[in-house]
Amino acid sequence: MTTEREPPSTDPVESLRALGFRAPREALAALLTHAHQSHFGPSETIEQLVVIERRAREATNLARRTKAAALGTFKPIDRFDWNHPRKIDRALIDRLLGLDFIERGDNVLFRGQSGVGKSMLAKALGQAALERGYSVRFSTLAAALADLLQQESLPAFERRLKRYLHPDLLVLDELGYLPCDTRAADLLYNIVSRRHESRSTVITTNLSFKQWGTVFPGAACVVALVDRFAQHCHRVDIDADSWRDTHNFDRDGDSAPPAPRRRPGKRKP
Repeated sequence: MTTEREPPSTDPVESLRALGFRAPREALAALLTHAHQSHFGPSETIEQLVVIERRAREATNLARRTKAAALGTFKPIDRFDWNHPRKIDRALIDRLLGLDFIERGDNVLFRGQSGVGKSMLAKALGQAALERGYSVRFSTLAAALADLLQQESLPAFERRLKRYLHPDLLVLDELGYLPCDTRAADLLYNIVSRRHESRSTVITTNLSFKQWGTVFPGAACVVALVDRFAQHCHRVDIDADSWRDTHNFDRDGDSAPPAPRRRPGKRKP
C-alpha cells in the first residue's frame, strides 16, 4: 500500500522555509508583499531575500556563539567609570577594542586589585569579539582548571581541552584569588603554550608576573608559563580603590549612621 505525498505548498513563504531559509516567516512575507507592491524584478527580489536571510543567519550564529562564550551578565563598556581609577591606559583599551590583537594572536593582561573593573573590561573585549564574528570562551581560572581536572580519562580530557584551545579569544578570570597545585599549573601552561601566537588569551589578575609563583607553589613550569604568556602581551594596569567598596558608602560622604531605636518602656502612672 502506497501513501500519497502531500502536494507541495503554493505559499511562497512556506516554500522558502522548506528550502532552509532561516529568516522569520513574518519578515519573508513582508518582503514578498513589498516586492509585489513595488513591482520588483526577479533580481531585485532575490537580492532582498539574500539580505534578510544573511541577517537572520548572522543573528543565529551570534546567539550560538554568545551562548558558548558564557560571558554572563555584565555592564557595557560605555558604563565604565573612567574617572574612578587613579591610573588606567584608556588609549590602550580603545586600541584593544579594535581587536587587531586577535588577528595577531596577542595576549592581554588586566591587573589590579579586586573591584576595579578588570572582569568588566575583559568581558567587553569578549563581547566586541563576538560581534565581529570571533569565537569566545569566558571562565574563571579556577572553574576552567576544575573542569579539566575532573575528566576521568585521557580521551575525555582531550575533548574537554578543546573547549579552551579552539576559541579565537579565551578569557581566564581571577588568577591569584585561589591557590593551585602543580598539576593545575601544568594545565594552564598547556593551554597558554598551545594557543601561543595563534589564538589570543586574556587573563585578569591582582598579581604581577613575578608573583605568579605564589599561586602555583613548587610548580616548575611557572617561569616558562610567564615567559610564554608575556612574550606578546598587552598589559593594562588599573590603579584604583575598589569601585564597589567606594560606592557602598553614602554618596554625600558625611551622613551619620541612623541612631539606634530605643525600646518603648512602661509609662509612669
